[in-house]
Order: sequence, then structure tokens, then C-alpha cells
Amino acid sequence: MKIAILPGDGIGPEIVGQAQRVLDVLRDDGLAISYDTAPIGGAGCDAAQDPLPPATLALARAADAILMGAVGGPRYDTLPRPMRPEQGLLRIRRELGLFANLRPALLYPELAAASSLKAEVVSGLDLLIVRELTGDIYFGQPRGRRRNAEGADEGFDTMHYSVPEIERIARVGFEAARKRSGRLCSVDKANVLDTSILWRETVTRLAADYADVALTHMYVDNAAMQLVKNPKQFDVIVTGNLFGDILSDEASMLAGSIGMLPSASLDANGKGLYEPIHGAAPDIAGRDLANPLATILSLAMMFRHTFAHADVAQRIEGSVRSVLRRGLRTGDIALPGEAVVGTRAMGDAVIAALRSS
Repeated sequence: MKIAILPGDGIGPEIVGQAQRVLDVLRDDGLAISYDTAPIGGAGCDAAQDPLPPATLALARAADAILMGAVGGPRYDTLPRPMRPEQGLLRIRRELGLFANLRPALLYPELAAASSLKAEVVSGLDLLIVRELTGDIYFGQPRGRRRNAEGADEGFDTMHYSVPEIERIARVGFEAARKRSGRLCSVDKANVLDTSILWRETVTRLAADYADVALTHMYVDNAAMQLVKNPKQFDVIVTGNLFGDILSDEASMLAGSIGMLPSASLDANGKGLYEPIHGAAPDIAGRDLANPLATILSLAMMFRHTFAHADVAQRIEGSVRSVLRRGLRTGDIALPGEAVVGTRAMGDAVIAALRSS
């Protein structure tokens, strides 16, 4: 199992460091794991004047899976757009064909009080957002800035989807729903956007191939409202790049903290890039404050989806549950008055639970 590790910027190296310790334990237990590290994002700019250096991309192509931290930081905000850290993330998704982003939102019972919603609304929450990752307005052309006929500056971006792009992500959504409770909600804005009209037509047509899955449709504004009104009505949500980005961050707060949510970005063959959904948080970088659990749980997704080791995934997830049951909390998931541990101490606790499992 050959893994490329891309720590990135801000808190990335800290949280990825704790996940590397998990890999080391699994390797000591006999799993054939090897890994190498490389810079991406701002670290790539610092090392090679490129947010996705050629050597980093080569390492990622040669690996079976990629573990990434986070990218970005205010000191890179003045760089030209192609040089900004986020462009490295967008480029590696495109270069590796990582079109299917899986973002589970699972509320651990121990964190019900940490959710921004009442416990009775979110207790038992377990939903999956399937986000298309290499199309939509983030990649559509043309885009840029110009001076309009009235002499005012304006910016423009293009929202674009083709039928094949919609079909392949919809099938990921249907297959995921088939393995869960058999319910799929497709989220779009078909009352306004031509792109969404095509999206809804395509997903509806594909539903004929999945008679065992109940398909519903919802406009994105209503979906955003329903996520905070009645989130447990959802099981699997499939949606486009822009809507999925926003809705999955919203769902993270239902689970107590964005620091708890892992993700997988997969190609057509199951190779994936695994990362927490949160950002680089440069304001707390180097202060031993970051929550490493989303990164560690991203490893669990790696072993489940790319390496087909569900037993290892369950072992990692069980170790995280054990730590939460013991009452350990980083600052983002702690209630007022609860004791708070740092990044390293949380990693220590997961490692101890993993070794005893």
C-alpha cells in the first residue's frame, strides 16, 4: 500500500503528523505500508514556486492513495491566481480525475451536545454527501475579469456540466444509497439554472437503472434549510461541486465540528485523495490546538474505499470512538467547562486505543 502524503499549510503538518503515527502503528502490526511526503499549496510555492510542483504530482500519480492536510494562508493571498495554494488542490483533483467526493456527516453520540442544533434534532445523524468534484463553476470556462460596456469592472465564471459528467457522479450516488438505506436526494437549482435542468433530467433518467433506490429532488436553498430543520430525513445527497462544497460545510456543524469530518475524493478506479474537509486554519497553526480526528478518520476511509480493508477502517474508527467515550476533547468539540487536550495528546490517545484494539 503506497501512500503519498501531502501535509500542506497551516495546521496541515500537525494533523497529518498524527495520521502518520496511525500508519506507523498499522505498519508495525504487519500491514505492507510505505509512504513518502511532498509539498503542495503554499508549501509547494515556497519549495518550487508552484502550488502543485511536478515532483509532487509525480509522487501522487505513482501512489495507490494520497493523504492530504490542508492548503492556504493569508501570506499567499497576494500571489497571482495560478500561484495561490488552492490552485494546487484544484489541479491535483483534475490531473488525477478525482471526480467523486464522499463527505460523511456522522454525529457521535458523545458529541450530541456539541452540535449547533438541539440534540433531539441531530441525535443519530448519519448522512453522506456525494459531491461532483472536477466540473461546475470551479472549472468551467470562460472565466475572468473584464471591463463592461458601461466602463465598470466585472468578474465572470461559467457553470458547466455535460451529461457524462452528471451520469458518472449520479451513479456513485445511486450505488452509495443502494449500500445504505436506499434513499437518494439529488440537489440542484432547476427552477433557475439550465445546468440544473440538465442535471435533474439526467439523474431522473438514470433512476430507471436503480429501482431499489428511492430518488427525490430538492432545490439547494431548500436543502440548506432542511439540513438545519430536519437533517435526519437525508441519507445520501448527490449534488454538484459548488452546492456540495457549501452543504457539506453546513452539515459539519450538525456533527459538532468541521474538525470531525473526513472526506474521500475518488477516481473511476477507486484511487483516492483523502483529507479533512476543513481548511488550513493558519491562526492556530503550530499551537497544538487543531483537532486531528478528521484526518485520522480520513485514513479509515482510505482503507475502506481504496485498499478494501474494512477491518482496518473499523479498527481506526473504533479507536476514535473509544477516545471520545473517554471524554477527550480538543477545543472545537469541547463544551464550556470541559477539559481540553491538544493535537498531540489527542493523537496519543488514538494511538493508545489503536494498540489495545
